[in-house]
Amino acid sequence: MLQHLHIQNYALISNLDIDFASGLTVLTGETGAGKSIILGALGLLLGGRVDTKTITEGEDRCVIEADFGDYLIRRELNRNGRSRIFVNDELTTQAELKVLAKRLIDIHSQHETLLLADNRFQLDIVDTLAQNETERTAYTAAYEAYRATEAELSTLRQQAEKAKQDADYILFQYQQLKDADLHEGEWDELQEESYRLSNAESLKSSIGETIANIDDENGAISRLHNSRIGDANRELEERLRSVEIELKDILHDARHLYDTIEMNPARLAEVEERIDLLNRLMQKHRCQTVDELIQKRDELAEQTQRLDSYDLDIAELEKRLTAERSTLEERTKVLHDSREKVGGPMCQRLANDLGKLGVKHAHVALEIRPLLDWNETGRDEVQLLFAANLNQSLRRVSEVASGGEMSRLMLCIKALVGGTTETLIFDEIDTGVSGEIATQMGLIMQDMARTQQIIAITHLPQIAALGAQHIKVYKNDTDTRTETSIRVLNSEERIHEIATLLSGNTPTEAAINNAKELLQNG
Repeated sequence: MLQHLHIQNYALISNLDIDFASGLTVLTGETGAGKSIILGALGLLLGGRVDTKTITEGEDRCVIEADFGDYLIRRELNRNGRSRIFVNDELTTQAELKVLAKRLIDIHSQHETLLLADNRFQLDIVDTLAQNETERTAYTAAYEAYRATEAELSTLRQQAEKAKQDADYILFQYQQLKDADLHEGEWDELQEESYRLSNAESLKSSIGETIANIDDENGAISRLHNSRIGDANRELEERLRSVEIELKDILHDARHLYDTIEMNPARLAEVEERIDLLNRLMQKHRCQTVDELIQKRDELAEQTQRLDSYDLDIAELEKRLTAERSTLEERTKVLHDSREKVGGPMCQRLANDLGKLGVKHAHVALEIRPLLDWNETGRDEVQLLFAANLNQSLRRVSEVASGGEMSRLMLCIKALVGGTTETLIFDEIDTGVSGEIATQMGLIMQDMARTQQIIAITHLPQIAALGAQHIKVYKNDTDTRTETSIRVLNSEERIHEIATLLSGNTPTEAAINNAKELLQNG
């Protein structure tokens, strides 16, 4: 529950500390005293949108801090627009704060009655009453599995259809590359052979001349053999003999090369034709090398094999989808039944509570219709139907209920749902009611306060008298500005405040006596 709230430099508040009690706490004060400012600060603390205009004029930053027992939440807002959020003194994000806030506190204002027109909000109410979290979790798991398989099957079918459309072309491309009988390193070998065959005559002449220069009577070997240094320098002598041996090796290889070079126009034509073929294939498949062509051939081979496996894979997925659909239908029914069970008692309780609040002929019904398809919450569309008068047909709440009736219905719903959060704040939900209806509204809040902390901002003496704690919000003027302050009222102060709510700023004796009676009854 909200135990303490600290506000510093927010709007008209310079420094404010409020200690809240358990049970029902009421806040009263004149219009404009600052009740909405306190709520605004609390809303900012719980993840609301940052607005630097709310920082007190002349100050650089504001700080709002709330103690919820297990959680100490602080938000700091600077004039430059930067905002920092801390939970138990650890920096956190606005998104994380909002998730936590939903568990801690619910601020209900008049505009929230618009939620009654929201089918998702109505469904959440039904599910809360049904306490079907286990059923929803099981349904969600089945739904996500079914949708995932459905998407996988759709993708596979698209791939199969495209593959079948491209099948002939894929097979043609693969067969063309397969027939080309590609080999790694082939390109370099062909280029070398093409060069030799194209230049056979000049190469043979050059190599013959080289052989003659080495092996002639006056050739390099003969001259080197006749060169002697002897003992004058044994190292140089050994190097000369080494060169002589190397030249003999070169001569041997040169003669072999000379013998292998032949004039073969037919072979040259074959090599050039092969090079042309590889060039065309590389251009067609946008490859830079023969090795890339080989990789392309292997990929096409896999695609041709894949064509045969599509039907088997699709059949397997269809089988899985059928099983998952069956599971989903079972869990959908279980979830639907849990909602149906609470519909009647929920509507009867709402009608009874509305009768206490002056809507004497209220008739409430819950319509659960099947959707065309599943969604993340099931296959149910929930619609709350309402009639406030005799012989009036049931219609959607948003179509027939007045603003006052919607406020009362929302209060009844909050009371019915119970403590989904530790703290529930009502912001002038009692607007437009008075007398006995106001008393009944207060009694509903008082009853809710047995299981959760209720904070009610009110202008009605009947509700103010029912609070276990009474806080007055007021403005006071200093030498430099107007500020919002609060005071927790004692017994005598409560009598005066409630009498003021009854008759104005100068309460009459009758109003004071009436206030005492209201407090005594409360």
